[in-house]
Amino acid sequence: MRNTRLLVLGALPALALGLAACGDDKSGDKAGPAASGNGKIAVTATDTECKLERTETNSGPVTFAVSNKGGKVTEFYIYATGDRIVGEVENVAPGLTRELIVELPAGTYETACKPGMIGNGIRGAFKATGESKPLTDDAKLAQATKDYQTYVKSNTGALIDKTTEFVNAVKAGDVEKAKQLFPIARTYWERIEPVAESFGDLDPAIDAREADLEAGQEWTGFHKLEKDLWVTKDISKSGPIADKLLADVKTIVDKAQNVQLSPLELANGAKELLDEVATGKITGEEDTFSHTDLWDFQANLEGSRAAIAALRPVIEEKDAALAKTLDEKFAAAQAELDKHRNGDGWKLHNELSEAQLKSLADAINALAEPISKVAPLVGSK
Repeated sequence: MRNTRLLVLGALPALALGLAACGDDKSGDKAGPAASGNGKIAVTATDTECKLERTETNSGPVTFAVSNKGGKVTEFYIYATGDRIVGEVENVAPGLTRELIVELPAGTYETACKPGMIGNGIRGAFKATGESKPLTDDAKLAQATKDYQTYVKSNTGALIDKTTEFVNAVKAGDVEKAKQLFPIARTYWERIEPVAESFGDLDPAIDAREADLEAGQEWTGFHKLEKDLWVTKDISKSGPIADKLLADVKTIVDKAQNVQLSPLELANGAKELLDEVATGKITGEEDTFSHTDLWDFQANLEGSRAAIAALRPVIEEKDAALAKTLDEKFAAAQAELDKHRNGDGWKLHNELSEAQLKSLADAINALAEPISKVAPLVGSK
């Protein structure tokens, strides 16, 4: 996933760290419901090393407890063949431990810690062995993945349509139309971001921000065109970037429609979308030139809600109280965001006060806490 920086907005850093810590467990290697008999695998991340307690496990649901013993904020990833991300945990601040629960069929994988949240990470081989029944042997979980895949397909179709309109406006030199379409096209990207971002280099090609770029990296995608539209105000030479954006979007749509998702990917994705808001986008760092961040907030909230809705029959069956809490917290977060509607769209980020942004962060944090309980619930036997 794209680099995400911790909040720098006055009163908000503590809130971001509070969300980042959701699901943290500093109590040791207690057997969790998704451990599948393996126990948690401790991961010690420093600024120079990524040490796993063991590098082989039984197939099935696996829990990693990632402890940051370094001085930089870090991330932890599990990669399948082709660098497809099957699990990740971001914004692990120094001194914190965060857990990641993934379903690993038998096979070979790579793990990676990314100190500073940049680069390819400190990688190592990992293996899952033996036979295990997939979570989708459960009929309700199988239906959940099917329902969510339908949601992904509907949004990827709209993503192509609206990105095409946006690209055509850019190539036609129609600045005002392109500005109008920019946040609309991005809505469909943001709704399915965890799925779209799992495909290696395509995500940064489409969605990298200027602040994310590493030395020598070419800048392409939505945010390069955003700067052309709002800052340089010259899109006469932006055609090739626009064409590449559309080509990359079409490629990622093809991949997203064919990927087989695990129920745990739905649960983790619902949490990641909220993390996207509360640990980065709340500061306005995402759409830093256009200030159209609230369109992204709404899309992330909708995407998270869709993943939880697909899993709802299982959540209700295993923990009816959690299902009720999730309903209440989603409604509260939406109500807080709705305060900033402007016609058919949203107010600009720079029109909101720090107090208003803090209230939004509070509502997202309050929702993220119960959502952090969904993955362990889904992975339990």
